[in-house]
Amino acid sequence: MKFTTRQHRAGNRLAMNMTSMIDVTFLLLVYFMVSTVLASPEDRLTPTIRTQKEAASGSDADFQPQIVDVMLFDGKPVYRLGQLDIRSATELTQRLSNLPTELGVFIRGGEGVSVGFTMAAVQAARDAGFDQVTYVPLD
Repeated sequence: MKFTTRQHRAGNRLAMNMTSMIDVTFLLLVYFMVSTVLASPEDRLTPTIRTQKEAASGSDADFQPQIVDVMLFDGKPVYRLGQLDIRSATELTQRLSNLPTELGVFIRGGEGVSVGFTMAAVQAARDAGFDQVTYVPLD
């Protein structure tokens, strides 16, 4: 007895299912359309510290934002506020609380200083009453 296999009319063709490819393409298209509509452009974002355009004598426009440099001095981390070198975050909080808080504060982190010491400066500025605290890494 001899059994024969039947050949299909199309032969041995490999069929690809394109449904999943169309679904993925459609979902990616929808994702990018939604994400571009919901995300606000970067030029419309408000900066943390704004400069005041109107200048009046004796007003807040005469003041500059406070700048705290976090750096290594003789191999030890210090906070530099103006000409003062401060070694602890509690003393930094006390010094910052005596300054005007309306224009905010910049925390500039130096090279080689630990992240924890730098973030302690950010927390000290918040504890001193500053609402606008900006971290700026130094090169």
